[in-house]
Amino acid sequence: MKRSLAIFIALVALCVAVYSFAYQWDQNHQGNSEKIRPALVAGLFYPDDPAQLGFAVDTFLAAVQPAKQDGALFALLAPHAGYLFSGQVAAHAYALLKKHHFERVVVIAPSHFESFPYSAIYDGDAYTTPLGQIPVDKAFAARLAEKSPLLRLSDSGHRMVQGRGEHAIEDELPFLQRTLGAFKLVPIIMGEQNYDIERALGLALADSIKAQGAARDPDTLIVVSSDLSHYHTYDQAVQRDRKVLDAIAEGDHFSLSKNFERGIWEACGGGPIVSAMIAANRLGANNNVILNYANTGDVTGDKSHVVGYASAAFLRTEAQSASPTKTFSLALQEKDALLAIAKKSVETAVRQQKLYDLPQSLPKAFEPARGAFVTLREHGLLRGCIGFTTPTKSLAETVRDVAAFAAAHDARFSPVTPDELGRLDYEISVLSPLRPIKDVQEIRMGTDGLLLREGEAEGLFLPQVPAEQGWDRTTFLEKLGVKAGLSTNAWQDSNADLFAFTAFVFGDEAR
Repeated sequence: MKRSLAIFIALVALCVAVYSFAYQWDQNHQGNSEKIRPALVAGLFYPDDPAQLGFAVDTFLAAVQPAKQDGALFALLAPHAGYLFSGQVAAHAYALLKKHHFERVVVIAPSHFESFPYSAIYDGDAYTTPLGQIPVDKAFAARLAEKSPLLRLSDSGHRMVQGRGEHAIEDELPFLQRTLGAFKLVPIIMGEQNYDIERALGLALADSIKAQGAARDPDTLIVVSSDLSHYHTYDQAVQRDRKVLDAIAEGDHFSLSKNFERGIWEACGGGPIVSAMIAANRLGANNNVILNYANTGDVTGDKSHVVGYASAAFLRTEAQSASPTKTFSLALQEKDALLAIAKKSVETAVRQQKLYDLPQSLPKAFEPARGAFVTLREHGLLRGCIGFTTPTKSLAETVRDVAAFAAAHDARFSPVTPDELGRLDYEISVLSPLRPIKDVQEIRMGTDGLLLREGEAEGLFLPQVPAEQGWDRTTFLEKLGVKAGLSTNAWQDSNADLFAFTAFVFGDEAR
């Protein structure tokens, strides 16, 4: 009886709290001329008492020795879970703000409860936390929304939905309030996540921030709110999250977007990450730095099903190369081992019509996710060539797969027969991450391969192709458009993206 009474009293108290909150929300939206977004997750994701909240954030920040990162800061990545789990990881990003000043902060977050086919720029006047009200930069928001039909002034994603409030933006705000003090906010919720929406927001942000004078250390900061993988074992999460963080550090936003859409890689705010990377790159960022990584297993000790968190900074460092990509190479024994995998894969596909089982023990260099092509030649003539541009699997798995596909599934040729196996020459091209090209003069002929993308159309040439064909830069670009099924001048279209990559090429003929 006492238990039932206690439950009844608790339910009554909950109903009163919900009614009071609903009343306050209604007053904010109907009784006043201003549209104020209240704190919806205070007391759930972070303390609702201002003194306790300020102390918690300051404690997280004090535990971080700020990374020595020089140069202009364009964007930060921070997680958005309960502060108990992700607050310390987030603090590694916000600690950088101790030596920067920003007048405006654009926070991009995913929608956890609503789906809509655009990015919703909050159409209200302010966001609120227990630490106070943050005014929305309505003029900047309005200009941003005019850039694309995929951007809208709206409260979609920002409002209460069936008694639930979106936490992904709100979670970041107390950190910004404690580090920056006064600033204007541009809150953006991305409803659906696909490359077109991500690209539209990224380009619009870059254009809008440039208009404010980004040639100097900019007065606008972009903050991405995202967690990483969800509910895998500790080791699985670390492995999955490392691929995402490698792609972020390497600046390969296109591969990130494709792998997020396919569900191969995970981040609830994957789309916002891609948008921020596009904007930061357009503004001049050339050094993406992973600041910290952890998951819930590091906090709770339960490593059976964890959630991953990371913080990162996107900067322009004058001493940094225009391309952050590290040069890839393999030792002679590693080349031999990778060629052996390609040959055994082809033989298994041709003789047994199945996929080759990789050895249990492989070189460490084969573990990272890499794009790769395998080219087969017979008496010097092309006999098959298939590759994966996007790094979805480990290098060993990728070479194994594309070698089999080149032998059995290149639509230009009939499948390789058992009699031909001894006459094949093999060439492997291990691709670097994709880097966006803003000026075609950046293309290094003889070194860079190119990927052209417009809508669903894509065309790709490996770096060795223009040299083999005797093409100059213009011919290279024109032929690329044709290969993509587009016009010869498609590379000049504002809706097209051009990416460059290098290839580490080796094979039988070079031995």
